[in-house]
Amino acid sequence: MSEEDQIEEMMTRVRKLELKARRLVRESFSGEYLSSFRGQGLDFDDFREYAHGDEVRFIDWNVTARMNVPYVRKFREERELSVVMAVDVSGSADFGSKHLSKRELSAEIAAVLGFSALQNGDQVGLLIFAGEPVMFIPPAKGTRHLLRMIREILMAKPAQKGTSIEGACDFLIKSLRRKALVFMISDFHAESLDKPLGKLARKHETVALRVSDPLEEELPKAGRVVMVDPETGFETLVNTGNSNLRMGYKKLMRRQAEGIASVFKKHGIDSAKLQTDRDALPDLHAMLKRRGRRRK
Repeated sequence: MSEEDQIEEMMTRVRKLELKARRLVRESFSGEYLSSFRGQGLDFDDFREYAHGDEVRFIDWNVTARMNVPYVRKFREERELSVVMAVDVSGSADFGSKHLSKRELSAEIAAVLGFSALQNGDQVGLLIFAGEPVMFIPPAKGTRHLLRMIREILMAKPAQKGTSIEGACDFLIKSLRRKALVFMISDFHAESLDKPLGKLARKHETVALRVSDPLEEELPKAGRVVMVDPETGFETLVNTGNSNLRMGYKKLMRRQAEGIASVFKKHGIDSAKLQTDRDALPDLHAMLKRRGRRRK
């Protein structure tokens, strides 16, 4: 396939993804997004007479002196957010045994969240990362801006195939001057998670969306197969017909998933597990509803 044909095919995929994401936002996502994520501060609105139960710290003493009765400052929530999608495009992101690869699922989720953010007046930005930060697109508004982000997620070809959550977190901490909402979209198969995610969550509101494929969690009974690590290129011959090996692998993957979840919980990071073999939206919905209930 020529480079021109590849670009045309990619643009067709982006256009289809745009239509799907817009439909999902229109049908169900916009309201939940609005109720789950708040603005980053308060703007002064007006004055009103003090009422029992008002906080004393909001009394405006200059107005109170002029009116001879206590007056308090009213505020309205600043709705606009800076939303940043931090998307993992490492070697393992291109794996998918069912309907989508993990990278394609990440692009779909980024599109849905991105259109939800734009519809609510928020700015959206993107960090693509693998073994190192690959590309950063600062937060801005506009459909063309978001479509460029989706295209870059699908087309990125990182030089380093590994996964560095630490590098991504450090980059965001240094680059984002205002407090932002960060969606970290990755399989989180990385050596260092605890300290980097903790530092990021202390500075920015952080949500972890863990993309996963069923074959990563449980080996099929397929006899002897050569398994290749997509990030290092290391090959090993595995006898998947061995039931003890399959059971040991399943336990290992379960312990790894529990370890990742414990890091999220430790740092108060909301999370959702999204799988390539099923509709990811119900799990995303459930996470947004949990956030919305806590806010209320």
